[in-house]
Amino acid sequence: MKQKTVFTIKTIRRVCAIVFAVFSCAILFAQTAAPARTVARMPARFPGAIRLRLPPRIYAVPGIEMNVYFDNICLAANPLNYVFDVKCEKGRHQVERWTFVPAEGDVGQFPFVIEVRDETNAIIARAESVLQVAPKKAGADQHISVLTVGDSLTHAAVYPAHLLELCKAEDNPRITLVGHVPNEKNPNVRIEGYGGWTAHRFATFYKEGERQSGMVDWKTWNSSGSPFLYADGPGKPKLDFARYCREFNGGKAPDFVTFLLGCNDNFGASDETIEASIDTMFKYCDMLVEMVHQVSNDTKIGILLLVPPSGTQDGFGASYKCGQTRWQYKRNQQRVVERTMEKYGKREQDNIFIIPANVNLDCLHNYSSSQVQWNSETKEEGRRLNNGVHPAPEGYRQMGNTIFCWIKAQLAAEQ
Repeated sequence: MKQKTVFTIKTIRRVCAIVFAVFSCAILFAQTAAPARTVARMPARFPGAIRLRLPPRIYAVPGIEMNVYFDNICLAANPLNYVFDVKCEKGRHQVERWTFVPAEGDVGQFPFVIEVRDETNAIIARAESVLQVAPKKAGADQHISVLTVGDSLTHAAVYPAHLLELCKAEDNPRITLVGHVPNEKNPNVRIEGYGGWTAHRFATFYKEGERQSGMVDWKTWNSSGSPFLYADGPGKPKLDFARYCREFNGGKAPDFVTFLLGCNDNFGASDETIEASIDTMFKYCDMLVEMVHQVSNDTKIGILLLVPPSGTQDGFGASYKCGQTRWQYKRNQQRVVERTMEKYGKREQDNIFIIPANVNLDCLHNYSSSQVQWNSETKEEGRRLNNGVHPAPEGYRQMGNTIFCWIKAQLAAEQ
């Protein structure tokens, strides 16, 4: 009886081993025969819910600080709710920005990636760009002409003046600015920038009369006609950039033309009307771009990405009382940036370029502000921003730095 029990246990063990082996082989065969599963991969770039966007290129030059402010490249009511992770072998990642002052040994092109994570550490957005550092001596002593076109952001004339200052240093091009003189104390600063203007006004508004450079004439034109419109034979106005160049640049097309428009074109738009508003702006922007290239396809046109507003609602309260919120303006501005990159971002072969003025502007510290009481019942004071869309001189100089770095990159490409 004892031997019979032992025999039965051994038999059971053998049967179990055989069954397990057969089952294992079946699983292995099924895994081999079944098609391999596709592993889901996140796309190389995706804007996510915060609509993260980087320009195609971030231009830099040795000795000049270049920044990417995180709040400027996305649409988030509070960017501090997210973690921004910069992947670039150059520069430094700080709380609110990536910042970099290249040295001469940093010349070249470098991948630039930003990932955004939420509180669970999940990647919710990713954007890519290229950091392009031009040689410090690019275009040294080369004579170039630059026409800056825009609204009140150009009207201030600070970033064009900063271009002239930057080019006074050794190893830089010699820039002649084209246009009218807004301030006779500095006759070399010439622009076509007028407060309140739109792409529509530059393309269509005509005023009869002969133009002369100078403060009085500039003020007159600021209230009426486009500098690029002239009457043809029958007296019908038309865009005539060739004549403009004869009168204001010795008959030559400028080497560079920059356009900074979009603020007034879309200021009053809402989420429901912003697309149609941008469509209208682009209709007239295209007319201006074509106007330039009809005279010279070699002229390099830089489309500045519309700069973001001041960093808090205080600036809008000071400028517009309860007439506009920073959040709605930021939503409009971000959509203008997105669509501008979509429309003009892949046109370098046509000598049309994106200038990333939006990324390199400190909207908290480089917009104008004033020292005021926090409220009427305290003597304690603090600083409040006091302008919604116009930077302080320091902010305009950051915009000028961006344009300068773009120009140096183009001159380097020609060498």
